[in-house]
Amino acid sequence: MTDTTARPVLLQMRDIRIEGRSDETWTPIINGVDLTLHKGEVLGLIGESGAGKSTLGLAAMGFTRDGVRISGGSITFDGIDLVNASAEQKRQLLGKRIAYVAQSAAASFNPAHKLIDQHAEAPVAHGTATRAEAEEDGIELYRKLRLPNPDEIGFRYPHQVSGGQLQRAMVAMAMSCRPDLIIFDEPTTALDVTTQIEVLAAIRHIVAEFDTAAIYITHDLAVVAQMADRIKVLLRGDEVEESDTRSMLEQPQEDYTKSLWAVREFQRPDKPPPAVDATPVISVQGITAAYGKIDVLHDVSFDIHAGRTVAVVGESGSGKSTAARVITGLLPPRVGQVELDGETLPLDYRKRSKDQLRQVQMIYQMADTALNPRKTIGEIIGRPVQFYMGLRGRRKRDRVAELLDQIELPPETYLDRLPSELSGGQKQRIGIARALAAEPRFIICDEVTSALDQLVAEGILRLLARLQDELGLSYMFITHDLATVRSIADEVVVMKDGRVVEQGPKPEMFRPPHHPYTDLLLSSVPEMDPDWLTNLLKERGVDDIGDASADKI
Repeated sequence: MTDTTARPVLLQMRDIRIEGRSDETWTPIINGVDLTLHKGEVLGLIGESGAGKSTLGLAAMGFTRDGVRISGGSITFDGIDLVNASAEQKRQLLGKRIAYVAQSAAASFNPAHKLIDQHAEAPVAHGTATRAEAEEDGIELYRKLRLPNPDEIGFRYPHQVSGGQLQRAMVAMAMSCRPDLIIFDEPTTALDVTTQIEVLAAIRHIVAEFDTAAIYITHDLAVVAQMADRIKVLLRGDEVEESDTRSMLEQPQEDYTKSLWAVREFQRPDKPPPAVDATPVISVQGITAAYGKIDVLHDVSFDIHAGRTVAVVGESGSGKSTAARVITGLLPPRVGQVELDGETLPLDYRKRSKDQLRQVQMIYQMADTALNPRKTIGEIIGRPVQFYMGLRGRRKRDRVAELLDQIELPPETYLDRLPSELSGGQKQRIGIARALAAEPRFIICDEVTSALDQLVAEGILRLLARLQDELGLSYMFITHDLATVRSIADEVVVMKDGRVVEQGPKPEMFRPPHHPYTDLLLSSVPEMDPDWLTNLLKERGVDDIGDASADKI
């Protein structure tokens, strides 16, 4: 990181006040925040969910979401007043001089158009390039961002590339007009650690090469340490503190910032191993499964015992979620079997009894899409209560209230709310309550903390640990976050390319020697050190990320 504060100011936001509308009432979201960004500088915006990070980042573009308004302050981008700019003035800026990279690339691309078509749209519309020039430049940017087959990948549809590749394609699209400013809104949140390294290195390289200023929004402190020259901390719409990255990491001044630095202190004590003759709650035995004619799991076996958590880790495409689909019966395997308490389960969920279905439940990664937006919380949790337990009327409502108490949400406050009225962490708690409503023995937790900020994620982990102790639950914890593995797992299963490459008790898995792939995962976890990414790339023989071969990072 270099000192960029001596460079000309590109963006200046003064006393910004932003409000959100609920019914007929306007509620403050941002409370008089200042922000200054110099040319070529990267500013990190951090804070927990609801801090106002994304709202402030969008305001830097002169943009607000529906139901949100800028109620005070000034925003000046290179001498242009964005608060009072006309819609046409903003159209001339957005995409050309100011670009945005969203958290979910999959939700941001049009699934009906090829990547190169979407890449070329902005430069052609703004008149900065012809279609042929935009296409040629897109291929060159794909090459700089280390996308595989750069001459060909742009002619695929979004669903035909991986999440990490799609994220890099979105960065390339943002760079298509060589903007002066890019807003990066949690661009690596849902990526595994090895893919995250590729994306972070590629972003840092291309921002430096084109001297682009950026606002990097994230709740991951180790990630922002690699990307930002300065860091600004927000809490519930207020600025807490701001300083250069090294000073912020080494000597945060405010108690709230120190609390962010101290997260992930939670770690469950190691449990004694299960008895040698104990029957696992879930036993996956020699599973080979396919999508169509292509095998994606190869002879996968592991056990999960009563009251224990098995973390299944690996990069995207390793087979973690596919193994979960086999256990739930959503994907019948070609070979192998799944046992519940020593009894073989029908491979297809449609052939399982109601009691067998009840015993195996799932909590999903994206609580936003997992909850029916038209149903109240009481209705969402009440459905499995009625289906599995046969409860109706007052008895059902009382049971739903008990479940809300279990997940530490007051029933009188949340029972009749809609999902849209809840925060991300609260929605995830509702997902947990819905799984508990079936009174299962085994729960699959599929990346349940990956979309949450670190403080909220720690609260979810503590809740899951308490519920496990109280109810004797067994968990399969699918995750790419090795800090989560350290916090909650008893055993670890490492998967790569649809195979189990290593498994064992957590203490053994974090002690060398490791399988080479496990070692790669462990070495790819970002550290709270601004030099970590630079040193890692050097260790892997990468001096210029733009010229690096794909297998080095």
